[in-house]
Amino acid sequence: MKTDRIRRAATGLRLRETVAAAALGLAALNAGAAPAAANAAAPAAPQHAAPAAAAAAATATFVKVGDTVITHQEYDAAFAQASRGKFYHGKPPEAEVAKLQREVGQQLVDEILLTREAKRRKIQPDQAAVQKTIATYEERYKDSAQWKTNRAQVLPGLKAKLERDSIQEQLNKQVKTAADPTPAQLEQYYQKHKDKFTSPEQVHLQMILLKVDPSSPQAKWDGAMEEGKAIAGRLKKGSDFAELAKVHSGDPSAAKGGDMGYVHHGMLPEPAQKAVDQLKPGEVSEPVALLEGIGIFKLQGRKSPVLNPLDQVRERCKDLYLRDKGEDQWNALLARLRKDTPVKFDESRFLPLAKAGETTPPR
Repeated sequence: MKTDRIRRAATGLRLRETVAAAALGLAALNAGAAPAAANAAAPAAPQHAAPAAAAAAATATFVKVGDTVITHQEYDAAFAQASRGKFYHGKPPEAEVAKLQREVGQQLVDEILLTREAKRRKIQPDQAAVQKTIATYEERYKDSAQWKTNRAQVLPGLKAKLERDSIQEQLNKQVKTAADPTPAQLEQYYQKHKDKFTSPEQVHLQMILLKVDPSSPQAKWDGAMEEGKAIAGRLKKGSDFAELAKVHSGDPSAAKGGDMGYVHHGMLPEPAQKAVDQLKPGEVSEPVALLEGIGIFKLQGRKSPVLNPLDQVRERCKDLYLRDKGEDQWNALLARLRKDTPVKFDESRFLPLAKAGETTPPR
């Protein structure tokens, strides 16, 4: 019975999300439940304020893009959704809230500008894909009483949102499709981005892992650390690492004397990586606290980073060139659209941006 109630509640929540997303076109659902960050963007009116005044404030213009108006109510709904996705239900730093406030405003404007650009290019929605998606909603919620009650109200807004998404997807593909690079362009890209084609340093390691359950009390961790120090002391006095690994290590590598083979730089947990970075070949680390226990490492050798020749990475180089070129073309389009259609935001309720070097905006 309890499971059924939970399942029905979850189904109802997903359906409410669909209803709200379709109605607003911004996926802004349950705005009243927004976290503290959302409240910072939309200060509540005094309790004694007249309902008419509150309604007027909500429908006041946040920004006007040509003849299209975005109200504060629409902005607040979009910000609430964005802040939930970014900050969940925590209380973020004011500097982060101030930054997100402006990002959401710009995203709303960009959506209008891109919709107009798509219309200028005569892009039409993929109706077959739209109908297919609607059919999945019909199937998913076919047994939901809430869907049956709200279906006629939801479908028009849902269809409109899916059509907008389809148009935006096609515009994105059109703009980001770049011509294949010439050999000279590919060579130039390769030379400019050598870091993308360089194999990182590799280290040959042995490890002894004294396993500790992460939920164990501190005394258990302290005991493992003391044991690790004793083992490290024996190793530094000449004891054989492989033999001690076979006896003490709880890692699968124990059967091979703790031999982990070659590991790429950056693949180890941060505490382990810091310890290994300080070692010279043949040296043993001090015990290091890891997620699964206490680790002791021995560095057997290093392989320096290697720049792979263009002939070996030509396909990857081409893919990265086309990706970056597509992003450049998209950003250039946005810059042109913004320049051609200047707008002015009502920033009266925005938090001030932090100055360089500050973590908290001035009040």
